[in-house]
Amino acid sequence: MEKTISQLPHKASPVLVKQANIFADLPAKLIEDFQQEFQLNEWHKGDYFNSALLTQRFFVVIEGQVEIKQSNPETGREATLDMLYAGDCFDLIVLLDDQPHDVIVSPLTTVKLLSVKLETMRQWLWTYPEFNQQFMPYLAQKMREKEELASSLILHNVTTRLSRIILKHINKIKFYLSGKEDEQQHIVNGLNDDTLARMSGTVRQIVNKQLQLWKKDGTIDKKRNQLIIKDLEALEKEAKYTQTLPTSPWVNNPPQNKR
Repeated sequence: MEKTISQLPHKASPVLVKQANIFADLPAKLIEDFQQEFQLNEWHKGDYFNSALLTQRFFVVIEGQVEIKQSNPETGREATLDMLYAGDCFDLIVLLDDQPHDVIVSPLTTVKLLSVKLETMRQWLWTYPEFNQQFMPYLAQKMREKEELASSLILHNVTTRLSRIILKHINKIKFYLSGKEDEQQHIVNGLNDDTLARMSGTVRQIVNKQLQLWKKDGTIDKKRNQLIIKDLEALEKEAKYTQTLPTSPWVNNPPQNKR
């Protein structure tokens, strides 16, 4: 069902444009030129819109959380393709091939976005080499994420898949509690049992069982739509990563405490 998109003031400030990863390091003059083409939008939790809109405009999340899903109308099963946070953009597939993409775009919170005409976005990529150089690593990152998702579904059990999903989203949101570094508790919002089941390719009951096991052994604390990670090292062990996550906020940029 298509919803009316709330319109905010038409022009976006350079500060807002720089919040998107693909624009962050562009020269100030180029950002000022780009900002003239952007429109600010606001969506609300539970809103859905016709995916045909993705063939008209390119969207960048500047605040909130968006789930991208596909569903099987015959079985009712749904799969999460991506979870977007501030700085992420979509839909890259339509941008590249200009073909319709049958997805469900579901805001999990109130979401603010920048949008620009799809043709304008393509023109920028063709015209400005410095923008293309910013865009290509982001595209490669998203392709790598899709590869990791596909291989994880085949090669790993539910426990490993769940732990990797949670760790990935800790890296995305970089939000945590407490004062001392060894007592930090990372928080993951918006990933309830149903969402985690869609993301990990299993069913809600299996997800709930694993989360309860982690809760019992002190790895996590579980509340409504919220996971509090109490033992990050235990979760990393379950994930069976062979190398440190490249986007991990605690690798190169130790986080600042929030309460």
